[in-house]
Amino acid sequence: MQLFRSALFNALMYLWMAVLGIACVPLLIASPEGARWTCSFYARTTLWMLEKIVGLRTEVRGTPPTGGVLLAAKHQSFLDIIIIWSALERPFFIMKSILKYAPFLGQYAYRLGCIPVARGRRAEAIKQMLAEVRSGRRAGGQLMIYPQGTRVAPGAHVPYKVGTFALYEQLGQPCVPVATNVGLFWPKRGLLRRQGLGVVEFLEPIPPGLDRATFMATMEERIESASNRLMEEAGFPVSLETQDMGDAVARAARDVARDS
Repeated sequence: MQLFRSALFNALMYLWMAVLGIACVPLLIASPEGARWTCSFYARTTLWMLEKIVGLRTEVRGTPPTGGVLLAAKHQSFLDIIIIWSALERPFFIMKSILKYAPFLGQYAYRLGCIPVARGRRAEAIKQMLAEVRSGRRAGGQLMIYPQGTRVAPGAHVPYKVGTFALYEQLGQPCVPVATNVGLFWPKRGLLRRQGLGVVEFLEPIPPGLDRATFMATMEERIESASNRLMEEAGFPVSLETQDMGDAVARAARDVARDS
């Protein structure tokens, strides 16, 4: 029964994306604000369908930031994108360049000023991100980056990439870490959507001006420890290795020193 509900939700989610995307083309053309309203409306209605059809509730904890700020978020599935988008007033995302060609999603994201970058070419991607930030077109918004660069399954370790520090240094703004447990209920791959409570939590901001090693270690420690706590709260047995945040901090510092 849960698999049937999941399949029904998935079908309706993509159908609704197509219907709303086509119906709101005039808003997309008219202005970025029209595109932003469309995406926010889609996010809210999709979360409503998710709860009613699948039984997966969602919750935002902490204080979603306003004004110009950098956010560094744990990325476990498409669901954390939807929740974060619905919680912010003027979000922009660093996204994979291939998503520019995704029907509806790509066109709206690009119109909103999301920054497409090529995966696997780190130096080029960082230069591209910094050039977009210097252009000033995203001043006053909440710029979101996934510091691990991809969706990460619960409990898995994927290194944090230095591109987040490059943006943090360039912007001179606080960085708000964001934790989540949604991958437990909406996995990276597969059709099944499980019942439960998917949480996205906005954490204590990291002040501007930290050096690279301190920033990278602090960011990883806050995101990983909070995400582990949320996953444990949902019943996921986090391993002792994952729980040891002291090791995580030391590992991040060593990675930064090696890359320097």
